Formats: sequence, C-alpha cells, structure tokens
Amino acid sequence: MLPLLGLTLGELKDLATTLGLPAFAAKQIADWLYRKKVKSIEEMTNLSAANRLKLAEQYEVGYTTPAASQQSKDGTVKYLFRTSGKKCFETVYIPEEDRATLCVSSQAGCKMNCLFCMTGKQGFSGNLTAAEILNQIQSIPESQQLTNIVFMGMGEPMDTTAELFKVLEILTSDYGYAWSPKRITVSTIGIIPGLQQFLAQSRCHLAISLHTPFSEERLKLMPIEKVYPAREVLELVRGYDFSHQRRVSFEYIMFNGLNDDLTHARELAALLTGISCRVNLIRYHAIPGVDLKSSDPKKMLLFRDFLTAKGIICTIRASRGEDIMAACGMLSTRNHV
Repeated sequence: MLPLLGLTLGELKDLATTLGLPAFAAKQIADWLYRKKVKSIEEMTNLSAANRLKLAEQYEVGYTTPAASQQSKDGTVKYLFRTSGKKCFETVYIPEEDRATLCVSSQAGCKMNCLFCMTGKQGFSGNLTAAEILNQIQSIPESQQLTNIVFMGMGEPMDTTAELFKVLEILTSDYGYAWSPKRITVSTIGIIPGLQQFLAQSRCHLAISLHTPFSEERLKLMPIEKVYPAREVLELVRGYDFSHQRRVSFEYIMFNGLNDDLTHARELAALLTGISCRVNLIRYHAIPGVDLKSSDPKKMLLFRDFLTAKGIICTIRASRGEDIMAACGMLSTRNHV
C-alpha cells in the first residue's frame, strides 16, 4: 500500500484525477491528513464510502507509531522508528519552558562520515520519504505541543532535497500545517546544490555546520570540505539577505585543544564578515573510538565573549539528552538494525 502522508496538494489532485474522485476531494484529503491528522482512510467521513473504498484499494494514511522510546533525566525523549523496508532512525523531542522542539531525521544513517558524529559511523541505509519524515512529527505523543522543528537528526537534509522540499511545503502551506517558516530550521554541512535550491525557494531558517574556520582542519573533521569547501559555502550564503524573515546560524562544536582558542575565534569572526548571522557553540559529546575531548567551559565562555565583542551574536547551546545518547552527534541505530 502507498502512503498518503507526504503527498503535496498538487500530488493529491493528480491522485484524485487518476482514481476518478471529484476535484475537491484533494483538498478534503489534505485537510484530513495535515489538519485533523487522521490515522485511517475510513475516518475521512466527508468522502463518500465508495470513494474511501477506491482510496483504500491502493493507499493508506502511512501513520506508524514509534517502535521504542527513552526519556532523559532532563525531560528529553528519544524515539526509535522502524520502516517496512527495515530502515531504522531516531527523532528527539526537546521540551523547554516556552518551546517544544522536535529534532527530525531526514535519512537512516548518513553518508557524510564526520569524525565526531555517531550517525556517520553507522553508515547509510537510505533516504527517508516525505511520509517517513512527517510521520515523526505526527505520531509522537507530544505532536500537538510542538512549537519548532529542526532538521538536525540523522542524515544530511540537503542530500535528499526532493523529499525535504515536499515536507517543507506541507509544513508551511495553508492546505498543510500552515506553520510559519520561522518555526523551522534546516541544518546542513554545506551541500551546495541543495543549499542553492533551499536559499532560492524556502524562507525557513538555516543552520550550517562549520566547526573550524581553517580548511585543512575542517577536512580532517568533515570529508565534505574536499567537495564543498566552507569558504565556497559562505560565499553563496553571503549573497542572500538574512533579515528578520530568515536567520542563518553557524554550528560550532568545540573540541579541547583543537578549535577552541582565540586564534580560531579571530579567524572565524573574519570569515563571517558581511554575513548577518549567529554562532551556536556546542559542547562535544564523546563517542566510542574517537580521540576527541570537549572544550573546557571557561574556554567556551572566552570564545563566546570574543565573538560577541566583534558584533556576532553567539550563544552556548545547552546540552540535552546526553544520558540517553540523544545529544548532538550521538544518534545511532546500529544496535537496532
């Protein structure tokens, strides 16, 4: 059976035409899927019984519940999903006082193999479909509480742009979730073709994983530097307007003795000249088999204060869910496959 979840209004119109449904049925189906969030075609009661039967012969909603969950002492919840194709992936719910953020995955595993990331260590099992991405949002118990979505889970969003852009359309369109793009952030390590498309077509916030201003050093951490150097990524970003309508931030994981001194801070400030942005400093979370250590908190404060003095908004991101392997760079389903 094919999933209805993840189909855009245009695709639902084509489906209605193919099945001989009335033209207005596409909007009705979209309303049931994305506003009312039904779990079965039988619940779509303003479609005739005959038309529901036509749908059900080939389609299902595509709703599946998480296979497992773990809750951190700080309230963070990590959910494990399994697909019929035996893909496993995780998503993380992060509650705060005035926000409830879901960190969604776009791939099962990851091709990018960044040195510091557990997801890359497990290899790549496949792209997630729009249905599998949206199901993460709709199937968790906290779905109705969500205020923000970040594409910062497993995988590289700009490596699966066809599905990503379908999801972003559904999330922000009137026929879908009708969310403001300001509630959504897409993270990337800098896949330039996908990033070009994103900058031209989306108003969602952008986060770019940088981690060092020096190319040779970044290459050791992130193999993508050889294909899409950070300086080329920054030149692309520099050509776009980032105002109150859209924000760009740079993610900077801090490693002890590697990228956490004022030489790095000074070069980073110079590299970001001309880009209205913010920098998020992130504590490194140790993973097996990698000889890296997290920066000292005092050095992180000095780094932050230096960038702030240079006029760059800089924050130190609070670590969440480390005790359940849900913090930045720790997602892995290797033991569940």
